[in-house]
Amino acid sequence: MISGILCMDKPEGFTSFDVVAKMRGILRQKKIGHAGTLDPMATGVLPLFLGTATRACDLLPDAGKAYTARFQLGVTTDTQDCTGNILSKAQSTVTREEVLAAMERFTGELWQVPPMYSAVKIGGKKLYEIARKGQEIERPARPVTVYELTLLSFDEQRGEGEFTVSCSKGTYVRTLCHDLGQALGTGGILTGLRRTKAAGFTLADCYTFPQVEELARGGEEALASAIFPVDRVFQSLPALSLSSAQARMFVNGVKLQLNRLPLLAKEGRHRVYGRENAGEPVFLGLASPDFEQKELRIDKLFYQREG
Repeated sequence: MISGILCMDKPEGFTSFDVVAKMRGILRQKKIGHAGTLDPMATGVLPLFLGTATRACDLLPDAGKAYTARFQLGVTTDTQDCTGNILSKAQSTVTREEVLAAMERFTGELWQVPPMYSAVKIGGKKLYEIARKGQEIERPARPVTVYELTLLSFDEQRGEGEFTVSCSKGTYVRTLCHDLGQALGTGGILTGLRRTKAAGFTLADCYTFPQVEELARGGEEALASAIFPVDRVFQSLPALSLSSAQARMFVNGVKLQLNRLPLLAKEGRHRVYGRENAGEPVFLGLASPDFEQKELRIDKLFYQREG
């Protein structure tokens, strides 16, 4: 079984689960998860977690995401993108300068109302399940952060444009297009989306289906060249190195005493490493210091014994 992270360049028309299902066939293994769902119309960075790396899916630090998006002013739909039913349509007379001025209001910390066609749960039900019944309910706004928003192009006659955005987890780019259109008084929808960064990975790290199929024909060694170690997604966390004896105890679930470890000045989660037979450091798992109990609390083990 292969363990680690394989970054896919998701093609248009595939759901994130479609990608997982296809990769299960190509790699001939069932244990595959993904991080950061993409809508079928979107393309770009989709990290897949293989084997023991699937344990990382619910522990990922919020490293932020980046996209290139196309938008159309003068149109609104029930999905806030070009796949939905048109609710209104009008000629846009907005200038490039007006778009730039409005975009300044959508950077920094924002409150965003999630779209009805989304996987956000309210009252135990996903919003898109309610929307498909023709219903709309009130959704509380959620805090998101737009770190950078840059207009790449804008056709004033067509009301069409393109921008790049760097944002926090949970930000809906189609809602950003919708809200931008509302601010300009014309309405707006998302017409194209490509994710360029997620979980610390970029398009340069990604493979297409044909590329992975070619690697798979070359065997496990060829595939290994495309696999990132799972600790790559935790590089923002401080590292802790254990002695060989401490490492053995750690992987066996023993809570180590803090006074016997290198000085831990920080609270919160750490990457934990140990050495095997004086070799290279091996990623063992994640742990957090409990200063009250004076011990190292194990959050998740990733170590897998050979054989």
